[in-house]
Amino acid sequence: MADKKSSDIVVSPQSGMIHNLVVRAKLILRLIRDPRVSTWAKLVPIGSFIYLLSPIDIIMGVPGLDALDDAAILGLGYYFFIELCPPEVVAEHMKDLAGNMKPGDDDDDVVDAETSEVKE
Repeated sequence: MADKKSSDIVVSPQSGMIHNLVVRAKLILRLIRDPRVSTWAKLVPIGSFIYLLSPIDIIMGVPGLDALDDAAILGLGYYFFIELCPPEVVAEHMKDLAGNMKPGDDDDDVVDAETSEVKE
């Protein structure tokens, strides 16, 4: 796990926060479905999600702060799950997810054609 750089799994900075969250959710779902990831590692995001849905919170009764522990648990769950997954599997899924986000990849969508004016 030491040879994995955090920049290998970060979504490009040109994308927005919502897009970043969607990509991370897709990455987690892909890794949960991947048989190369340990079953024990798959319990981390599942446990984080169960904690999010449970009525019990670490910080209870403080308006505004009671959502802070939910965000912290989700963030830590994501981080530890990615760290527990094999680096090559994470890199493979991130490459698939980031395939259409790289600038310059839009060149494949250009159609070379000629136009002509049609008179009615």
